Order: sequence, then structure tokens, then C-alpha cells
Amino acid sequence: MSEYAFYVYIVTNPEKTVLYTGMTNDLVRRLQEHYESRGQPQTFAGKYYCHRLIYWEHHRYVRNAISREKEIKGWRREKKIELIKSMNPDWRFLNDEIQS
Repeated sequence: MSEYAFYVYIVTNPEKTVLYTGMTNDLVRRLQEHYESRGQPQTFAGKYYCHRLIYWEHHRYVRNAISREKEIKGWRREKKIELIKSMNPDWRFLNDEIQS
């Protein structure tokens, strides 16, 4: 199994009321896609303006990233909030840090 870079991430809307969990091999590109789709009702993230990064983690193997994404998606909101706070207690938007 080859090693690459995969990311599991959580984005939210500007009001921090909606959480979206995803997985990608290009976090910068994916954040741009979320930003460009804001307001478009065809996707969950677009419909709810989820384009503000508040949590991410790196994985070397795609299977691990997929498993982790599914695990987090299965959690209740409270547990996701605990995870976010463990890395980002103030819920700062991390987009600029990732994209620079």
C-alpha cells in the first residue's frame, strides 16, 4: 500500500451552527471547492454554506482516512465538538493557515 497525504476535515458555516465532515487528498483545493459551492442546494456543504475549516487531521493511507471519516460522521454532534475543541478550542477558522 502506497503512502500519500489524505486529510479528514470538518468545516462549518460562518455562524458555526452546521458541521460537515469530509475526506480529501488535497485540502487546499477541497476548501476552495466548498467556498465556490456556497449557497448551492445540490450539496449539503453548499446548501448550508459550510466552507470554514475548523478541524483537520492528516493520514498517510487512504483506507485509514476513509475509515476515520466514516467514524466521525457517525458521531453525535457533542462528540464532534469535543474533537474540534481538542485541536481548536476557540473554533478559529483555519482556512488561511492551510492555504498559505
